[in-house]
Amino acid sequence: MRIALLEDEHEQAERIAELLHDDDKTCDYLATGQAFLSAVAHKSYDLLILDWQIPDIDGIEVLRNVRATLDWPIPVLFVTQRANEQDIITALDAGADDYLAKPLRPGELLARVRALLRRVHPEVEKEHLEFGPFTIDKGSRVIYCHDEPIELTDKDFDLTLFLFQNQGRLLTREMLLERVWGVSSDINTRTVDTHMSRLRRRLGIKPENGFRIKTIYQRGYRLEAVDTEAMSA
Repeated sequence: MRIALLEDEHEQAERIAELLHDDDKTCDYLATGQAFLSAVAHKSYDLLILDWQIPDIDGIEVLRNVRATLDWPIPVLFVTQRANEQDIITALDAGADDYLAKPLRPGELLARVRALLRRVHPEVEKEHLEFGPFTIDKGSRVIYCHDEPIELTDKDFDLTLFLFQNQGRLLTREMLLERVWGVSSDINTRTVDTHMSRLRRRLGIKPENGFRIKTIYQRGYRLEAVDTEAMSA
């Protein structure tokens, strides 16, 4: 899981990033609102942690910008010295999912981060996932469509799992290379296009089966659920 942290106090940012790293999470920390928004627009994150009082753009404005521009409800945790009731209400009304007051207690921070991630990705801890006619067996690494097993390479399995776990979310080619292939985005992104084309055919990802992979011009792909009842009406 990758987390973006907005924190202008270097030592505090380092401590939080180290805590998250020890909990098997990657953390990018940014000291200004502009740098943070640029990172969120161009990289893939699973959770955002925001401080309130930042030199250029305060955390509330950053949060409002994120909610207005991102195409999926990324979880947001506010971590700030401002701890009166009205501040908490303001942050939650602006779109924050949770709120922590400084000074931080490391164990509580990690527990709240894990809880937010579970809320968005409840399937992470499950071994068997079901999405319409598709069943994903994470243990045996087999995917079924209408109970029929589909032969896939390891990489195609990983890509399919990532698609379904991020249903409805725009996944850029660079993001997929990083999260599925584990490589930098400076290699040829045609690799992603080739695998997507193959998945459409092999898995039968089409409206009749309740899903489609939509190509987003010059950006990437999004797995979308399709209302099959509306199609047949």
